[in-house]
Amino acid sequence: MGYSIGLDIGGTKCAVSVGAASADGVEIKFREEFPTAGKSWQDVLAIYTDKIQALSETYEIANIGISCGGPLDSKAGLIQSPPNLPGWDDVPIVQYFTDKFNVPVHIQNDANACALAEAKYGAGRGARNVVFMTFGTGLGAGIVVDGKLYSGTNDNAGEIGHIRLAPRGPKGYNKDGSAEGFCSGAGIARLAGIRAREYEMEYADSESAAKARAGELTTKDIFGYVRAGDPFCTRVFKESAEKLATILAFTIDILNPEVIVLGGVFMRNADLFMKEIGPILEREALPGALKVCRIVPAGIGENIGDYAALAVAGM
Repeated sequence: MGYSIGLDIGGTKCAVSVGAASADGVEIKFREEFPTAGKSWQDVLAIYTDKIQALSETYEIANIGISCGGPLDSKAGLIQSPPNLPGWDDVPIVQYFTDKFNVPVHIQNDANACALAEAKYGAGRGARNVVFMTFGTGLGAGIVVDGKLYSGTNDNAGEIGHIRLAPRGPKGYNKDGSAEGFCSGAGIARLAGIRAREYEMEYADSESAAKARAGELTTKDIFGYVRAGDPFCTRVFKESAEKLATILAFTIDILNPEVIVLGGVFMRNADLFMKEIGPILEREALPGALKVCRIVPAGIGENIGDYAALAVAGM
């Protein structure tokens, strides 16, 4: 019996997992993570090599899948200078592990990998046309069309965070007023800071607005305040939700998916978002396309990175 190895590469930590086919799609037999901050790509790949070599004594390795933040070239197997991995410039990671272990090795950016995982094992299971939106530190999307991943001509498909939704607004993806600026964990906190300064007189007595002006309000804090009925944070949240609905409407009209799966901030606050986005989608999206599209939180949850890498291994 062959096992898949999943490598989930991040800016602060990496993980290695072992997966086996099961009735539910995949069963994780082993998982371990280690810190990456301050380590060179050579150091990280050497650590992975030692761990995979040790695992190969227990598990017969059939293939290896890698999930990593982009940009990258999935066809050439290169990691190409992701912002969270300084020094990882044109790293030939697929060839490296192919040479080491002589098994098929595949790589995808994390949004594409998560889309595969949700389509195979999660909330999009059984659907042919699935879009996954990260809604975490940033906002990206992975697109599965007719059961196959669509990554574009050079792996840039699905970069919805780059779309500008307003001439001014929180910066995300190096662009003011971008979708990532309004609809990401980092972006919502920045949006709160901007609006707290703009509405300083209106919310002069607001504890949350004061924290936002001082840069001390996190996105997690914002949703805690929203659930407690805080007027300022509710206003910020509603603005983010409106922008999310706009991006969802674009996606529904252009791709006509069966399922849009959202992770991160949406997944943890789906009840709040669904109340806000519904009426906007009814107004903005094509009725026929909206009727056949489900919008749901990620089904895999916080361990999606492991399943994402394993899904890539089985491509």
